[in-house]
Amino acid sequence: MIILFFLFSLLAVFKAPQYHLWLLAIAVTEFPWIFISITLLLLGMGFWMQKCQLASTLIGVAALLLFLTPIARAHIVAATLNKNFTAVFGPESKDTLQNPFTFWGMFAGNPKPVNIRTLTYVKYTDTLMTLDFYPAYIDGKKPCVIVVHGGSWSSGDSQQLPELNNSLAMKGYNVAAINYRMAPKWQSPAPVEDIKNTLKYLREHADELKIDTDNFVLLGRSAGAQIAALAAYTLHDKSIKGLVDFYGPMDMVWGYSVPSNPLVMDSRKVMRNYLGGSYTKVPRNYVASSPIEFVSGQSPPTLIIHGGNDVLVAYEHSRRLDKKLTENSIKHFWLKLPWATHGFDFNINGPGGQLSTYTVERFLNSVTR
Repeated sequence: MIILFFLFSLLAVFKAPQYHLWLLAIAVTEFPWIFISITLLLLGMGFWMQKCQLASTLIGVAALLLFLTPIARAHIVAATLNKNFTAVFGPESKDTLQNPFTFWGMFAGNPKPVNIRTLTYVKYTDTLMTLDFYPAYIDGKKPCVIVVHGGSWSSGDSQQLPELNNSLAMKGYNVAAINYRMAPKWQSPAPVEDIKNTLKYLREHADELKIDTDNFVLLGRSAGAQIAALAAYTLHDKSIKGLVDFYGPMDMVWGYSVPSNPLVMDSRKVMRNYLGGSYTKVPRNYVASSPIEFVSGQSPPTLIIHGGNDVLVAYEHSRRLDKKLTENSIKHFWLKLPWATHGFDFNINGPGGQLSTYTVERFLNSVTR
């Protein structure tokens, strides 16, 4: 058992080589206290066993230290987060400033669920699309965050990872988590058209839903981040005040040339389904669906969030977006989480979950104030 947990602990520092190990890596890095507790229990049991006691103890201590690394590294990121964010977006009220990460925060419960409304925001000739609306828990017209789910452009739905939506609603933001047309039946740029129709619907029903129509922010995860970024950078809508990019593919041309580990995901097949063929067959579709191609001096402020151990969407995508935003003098902040893997925000209370939630809230406060 000690050896097994030592092997698990390696996922806290190394990239997962296979799909199911990627899922385990999320647990190891975002629920580290569970693995730390079990390892301590195993070390305690070792005092009653004589065979291989020294070797087992040494291996167990090594595993324990590795399980602790996400917590230690989260403290390091948290120590400079406020200073670094303030340097870009300005100071926050001292009354609202909090510690971006705490050890005891990992044991906090999930935010209180909000009573959501499922609304049809557009009817096409062959389908209709819905969104889940989380009303702000503060009276008056409030900004609205449009959330675009992940799922390789072909799966997932608006109910994915609702904890952040509930948290933002409790903080005074309306949240519209949308469903969109998915591959392979529908291809790019259909989802961007869905966001355009979402904005139209929310404006038309702003009085009923108590939405400040001058303050929209797009937030996407993974494939949803590509959709949200493409919409933010191409719609040229002045009411879109910001973009939150959770580990999204930003350069589709480069992404096709350097595919992910096929034991984790066949990224080229996923992209072919979404873009109508390989890069050789439809190169213009890849360029037209790459958000970095459309960054300009008029692009909205952007928050990039990415884990260094991401095995589905390469960290390089965020580096390229960061470089393009810098070249165009766009206000942006890149929250780098060296230990985190794809989907780390599954646990809003984990090391990565706490840091990303805190930074999203500060970003929203800054761009919609």
